Amino acid sequence: MGLNLRDVLACPGSQLPFRHRLEMDRLDFPSVLSYLEAPEGEGVVRNEAGTLTLTGHIRARLRCACDRCASVFETERDIPLDVPLARELQDEENPDYFLLEGDELDLDDLLETAFILGMDGRFLCREDCRGLCPRCGANLNDGPCSCKPETDPRLAVLEQLLDDK
Repeated sequence: MGLNLRDVLACPGSQLPFRHRLEMDRLDFPSVLSYLEAPEGEGVVRNEAGTLTLTGHIRARLRCACDRCASVFETERDIPLDVPLARELQDEENPDYFLLEGDELDLDDLLETAFILGMDGRFLCREDCRGLCPRCGANLNDGPCSCKPETDPRLAVLEQLLDDK
């Protein structure tokens, strides 16, 4: 979706609110099973003394598989937006600006980029997730499994001495 910023560009101090729902087909993450609510960006583009800035947030509700224990859980993401906009790059070494196409802002591209960069690298059902037992596959969040602790093979001879007694 193109957001026409002609009026905002022409008048310092002006602003233009926006609200836009993202298409989910380009937002594919391995641990995201489904979107309960499509990601939606909301905010405002402001012209402050000739400098354009987009501020707001992107919200989404997700159904995910935990990367440690594989449990399915629901979570919400609220990604803040604070993006400077420019018609052309003044400094090639400063890629922090998002470029306009004439007087238009490609809102889909900006919001998709911000959403992807704002997502976590891994999805956990909780911060202290203990994962799965490497031997029996039991979910360690439900309690300890019945597996005997594995002995270091270098100490196996000493364990045999203890077993003999």
